[in-house]
Amino acid sequence: MSDTLVPFDDVLASYDPALGLEVHVELNTVTKMFCGCPTEFGAEPNTQVCPTCLGLPGSMPVVNGKAVESAVRIGLALNCRIAEWCRFARKNYFYPDMPKNFQTSQYDEPIAFDGFMDVDVDGETFRVEIERAHMEEDTGKSTHIGGATGRIHGADYSLVDYNRAGIPLIEIVTKPIVGAGAKAPEVARAYVAQLRDLIVALGVSDARMEQGSIRADVNLSLAPKVSTGSTTKPVLGTRTETKNVNSLRSVERAVRYEMSRHAAILDAGEKVLQETRHWHEDTGITTSGREKSDAEDYRYFPEPDLVPVAPSREWVEELRATLPENPTAQRARLQAEWGFSDLEMRDTVGAGALALVEETVAAGSSPQAARKWWLGELARRANDTDTAIDALGVTAADVAAVQALVDAGTINDKLARSVFEGLYAGEGTPEEIVAARGLEIVSDEGALSAAVDKAIAANPDVADKIRDGKVAAAGALIGAVMKEMRGQADAGRVRELILAKLS
Repeated sequence: MSDTLVPFDDVLASYDPALGLEVHVELNTVTKMFCGCPTEFGAEPNTQVCPTCLGLPGSMPVVNGKAVESAVRIGLALNCRIAEWCRFARKNYFYPDMPKNFQTSQYDEPIAFDGFMDVDVDGETFRVEIERAHMEEDTGKSTHIGGATGRIHGADYSLVDYNRAGIPLIEIVTKPIVGAGAKAPEVARAYVAQLRDLIVALGVSDARMEQGSIRADVNLSLAPKVSTGSTTKPVLGTRTETKNVNSLRSVERAVRYEMSRHAAILDAGEKVLQETRHWHEDTGITTSGREKSDAEDYRYFPEPDLVPVAPSREWVEELRATLPENPTAQRARLQAEWGFSDLEMRDTVGAGALALVEETVAAGSSPQAARKWWLGELARRANDTDTAIDALGVTAADVAAVQALVDAGTINDKLARSVFEGLYAGEGTPEEIVAARGLEIVSDEGALSAAVDKAIAANPDVADKIRDGKVAAAGALIGAVMKEMRGQADAGRVRELILAKLS
């Protein structure tokens, strides 16, 4: 097959892309899907296992009720229908990451189905239809030692950690997404991003892509372009599935790469092989994994050791009432209320500070001031210390209190940074830190006047410029006064005194 890539614009001239996204969400339950083993991330390998999740003879699984609740909440948030009766199935395959040689999943009877999510890309709305959201268990984690790629091919040997085997997963599968055209890569990225935000808002997973608690499989196919106005129904091409893509940027890049790769194969008169592929973040390419199995290859059959799941309609409606505001709708509402530009809102969301800004505003700060501190001083501190912005030990109430001191003229922005240093060190409330560190702005007119006189005397050339009408030169004198008073002067009042003395 050809390794040549077709330029993206040329792909679109000849082909229509179809997307399919399968997103695996690792739930944040305390125990695994079918046993009582803990699910803590980062534990020593093979320390969170038992006969059930290892598939030892005689062990019996029991469904995790919290996982079922989370599945229903996800389904409702995705506008899905919730099954009145469904059951688990055995998905049979022989890989070392599942010691019992089958995965307990759902096949033809998912707990949630026929949903949708509307995704906005550059002002255009795309409806992504949800085929199903089903419950299953995660597999173990394989680590391949030796070789150049970290893959099993060429490795000297492999290690398997079964701690992850049995952790509850929800797999969310879309129907084919057609009609996106040139925006197909951006639609894929926007969908996964919006889905991740929804999952976090529901509180059912931390959805950390870098830790693998949310992973995307990207399906892509190309079909010959159908002319505008044609009544011919487009036929889907042969798809490939790029497995376990673990960043939003990579989702977009994987779609773009596979579109160019597929087009090169088709232009050469060859056939696309239905297969799984691996994404390489460093090189931005995919490589072949294994020939893709169809459902019948897994020999699904109903799980005989688990009873069916039958959520009552009353319980489902109770859960519906607990759903949070949709994150997309929430952002639109907050942006309108706060008067943020699109760029300001995007940066706030990107910094992971939306909820913090919202809490700070609720505590009495203006939206712009709250954003200034969280995306400025606090974001820098988080970056410098490699700490999550919400784990700095500074609360939204603290930030609102600091801004209240600025608004009252007790401190200025420069002194406020010293207050934050005190907050990081646990020195008390903002008011207590101001008092203990002596940070309050000097309002004594006598002291301010004396400092201004000293600055004028030390800078006669600057004073002459101001006398000659060059008011902008006052900045140098203001700086001298602020230095003399350790930043604890009202810059506006200092300017007034300078101009009054030199007019």
